Amino acid sequence: MGFVSVIIPTYNRGWIVRDAIDSVLGQTYADVELIVVDDGSTDRTPDILNSYGDRLRVIRQANQGVSAARNRGIDNTSGPLIALLDSDDIWLPKKLAVQIDFFKRNPAALICQTEEIWIRNGLRVNPGKRHRKPSGMIFEPSLELCLVSPSAVMVRRELLEDVGLFDESLPACEDYDLWLRVGCRFPVHLIDKPLTIKRGGHEDQLSRQSSLDRYRIRSLVKLIDAGGLTPPQWNAAVIALRKKCAVYANGCLKRGRIEEALHYTTLSRKYQLSS
Repeated sequence: MGFVSVIIPTYNRGWIVRDAIDSVLGQTYADVELIVVDDGSTDRTPDILNSYGDRLRVIRQANQGVSAARNRGIDNTSGPLIALLDSDDIWLPKKLAVQIDFFKRNPAALICQTEEIWIRNGLRVNPGKRHRKPSGMIFEPSLELCLVSPSAVMVRRELLEDVGLFDESLPACEDYDLWLRVGCRFPVHLIDKPLTIKRGGHEDQLSRQSSLDRYRIRSLVKLIDAGGLTPPQWNAAVIALRKKCAVYANGCLKRGRIEEALHYTTLSRKYQLSS
């Protein structure tokens, strides 16, 4: 299979990034190229990264956001397989080995993800029913919310060469955008083992931003305008767009943002269902 290129993007995560790095270096599958992209940290992150010496490769750039950091890392990889890890998450020791074994047994597969253990503010929580990960052609259920976790994913390089990288114009929901582009064309396989620990509840999480649906709406418009969806996928995407536009427009009205509400109301009527 060759070695795995692992990318960790980080920004001012000196308080937690060491856990992510150590979880990669502690994998039972050792043929790993670890690249950490420091997205302009101003805390002690650079010193922590330097302490690892040649056990990892550090790329530093001015702060440009998580999408640019991930893309910079991907552009500098050389392995046939790519795995992503957010700097606040960690892997269990056999995570990479299990995914490598999956790809060996499924040579046509282009992407797989593991199940996760969710930790919020130090306590284990159970994901809600709507967060349960499907396997296979997951496009339609993924329209509601992102059902692929970057930290749980491993992909073959050719998949990203085909569908493109993360959209750097999106300050959030960039994963929702990418996995929809993948999911409308390719199956996303689930390894039903919790090998990724997803930690949340801290203040700098992108998912804590308000009004995230406006970024999902942008992703849906881009996807619909690009063409290539099957008629059922088109209809599902249009229905999802209408629903999100209605919810977001209603929120704008409640806050007195009349022109913005009108924009999203008009947008919701732009696309017609396929007969």
